[in-house]
Amino acid sequence: MTDTTSSKSASQSAKAQALRTLPGQERYVAPADETPLQAVDSIDESAPATSMWAEAWRTLRRNPLFIIAAVLILLVLLVALFPTLFTKGDPTYCDLEHSLDPSGPGHPFGYDLQGCDVYTRTVYGTRASLSVGVLTTLLVVVAGGLIGALAGYFGGWVDALLSRITDIFYAIPLLLGAIVVLQMFRTSESIWKVVLVLALFGWVSVARITRSSVMEAKNLEFNTASRALGASRARNLFRHVIPNSLAPVIVVATTSLGTYIVSEATLSFLGIGLPSTVVSWGGDISAAQNLLRVDPAVLFWPSLALAITVLSFIMMGDAVRDALDPKSRTL
Repeated sequence: MTDTTSSKSASQSAKAQALRTLPGQERYVAPADETPLQAVDSIDESAPATSMWAEAWRTLRRNPLFIIAAVLILLVLLVALFPTLFTKGDPTYCDLEHSLDPSGPGHPFGYDLQGCDVYTRTVYGTRASLSVGVLTTLLVVVAGGLIGALAGYFGGWVDALLSRITDIFYAIPLLLGAIVVLQMFRTSESIWKVVLVLALFGWVSVARITRSSVMEAKNLEFNTASRALGASRARNLFRHVIPNSLAPVIVVATTSLGTYIVSEATLSFLGIGLPSTVVSWGGDISAAQNLLRVDPAVLFWPSLALAITVLSFIMMGDAVRDALDPKSRTL
C-alpha cells in the first residue's frame, strides 16, 4: 500500500513539473531498452593492439603541417650533408673583380662585397648552422633529461639539490650567458666552443619538463608492478619510467633545435660565435649588414635560408606536439 501511494505521489509530482515547464524547455529521456550499454561500451577485440607511438605516427601522416615540415627538413639535411650536389663552387674563393656583381649564369644569388659567390656560401653555410643546432640539442636532451629524470624519480634531497642548481641556471638568459662565456674564450677556434656554451645554458628547460613528466610516470601502475616483480630502482628508471616520459621531451627538443640555430646565428652576427674561417649564415649576415641599402640581396639570401630552416623545425615541433598530446591539438 505504501509503495503504491509513493509511486502515485511521484507520478503526480512529475506531471505537475511537466505542467510548469515552459514551451521549448521540455526534456526527453529515452527508455533504457532503446540505448543498450552493451552496444555503446563494446570493444572490438579483433582489432590489433597499437602503442602510443604507432598512434602518433598515424596522426602525423595525416597532418599537412608535418608533411611540409618533413620535406623542408629533409631538403636542409640533404644540402648540409651533400653540398656538392647543389653547387660546384668553392665558398672560400673570392674575386674582388666580381664585387657586388648581380646574379648571372651559375651564380643565381650574385656576389658579396669580397667577390664571393653568395649562392655557394649559402649552401655551405647550412652545414655549420645545422651542426650547431643538432649537436647542441643532443647534449641538452642527454644532460637535461638525465638531471630531470634523477630529480623527479628519487625526490627528497636529490630533487632539492638538482632543482636548486636548475633554478640558478634558469635565471641566466641563454644569449646573455653565452656572450659572457664566449668573450672569455675568444682565442678558441672550434665549433664545439659554441655547442658547449649553448648546451651549458640550454639544458634547463628540458630538465624541468623531464622532471615533471617522470614524477607523473613513476606513480603509474606499470611502475608499481615492475617494483613488485623485484626490479631495481635504476632498472625501473631507465627501462620503464624514462621511455614513457619522452613524449614532451621530444616536442621541446624539436622546437628548441631551431632556437639554437638562431642563437648561433646571433652570436656569429655579434662576432663571438663561430670563427671567421667557418662559413655560416650568421657570419654572412653579419658581413652583409652594411650592404642593406646598397645590395640587399647579399643579406636576403642567407637570412631566408635561416628563416626557412628555423620555421621547418618549429612546424615539426608543433606537429609532433599535436600527435603526442591530443589535449593540445590545434587542428
